[in-house]
Amino acid sequence: AAFKDVLTEIGLDGQYDTVTSTEGVNKFRDNLLAGAEPNTAVTLFSFDTYFPAVATTDILSRVADVLACKPSELAFYPVPKLMIRRVGDHEQYSALRAAELGDGTLEAREIEDCETYMNLFVNDNSLLEQMNTSIVNNNKEGIYDGCKNAVRIALERSQAS
Repeated sequence: AAFKDVLTEIGLDGQYDTVTSTEGVNKFRDNLLAGAEPNTAVTLFSFDTYFPAVATTDILSRVADVLACKPSELAFYPVPKLMIRRVGDHEQYSALRAAELGDGTLEAREIEDCETYMNLFVNDNSLLEQMNTSIVNNNKEGIYDGCKNAVRIALERSQAS
């Protein structure tokens, strides 16, 4: 409800789509992969349960231009990231790591910080190009292979015993 209130407050009442199911998320992704544009400038993804909310990030990360998120485990997704204000102090290190890797911003603690980054994303493509180049290079170096390596090590250990 809070997001809808803000959208109404900024003059977008009725000018956004809402997706409320995993099926809707998959359809949204498939349309983007087919080259279609979203129906509206804003699409709100809102769910009554936990799983679809978490799955949405996984499903949409491959079609997102930029992921705006708090610095958390999402800092390790191979997609350009706008790191917004953290919830817990421990999350600051995720934002720092994304910035070090070149695939995310430093933490944008204030609205003005977010506006600055958004202006860079929209009006000057060099930051997004740099982030995408970093993602390609990081991938070549295996930076995003943590889960794959964990499974490989677990399988090796299970076969050795």
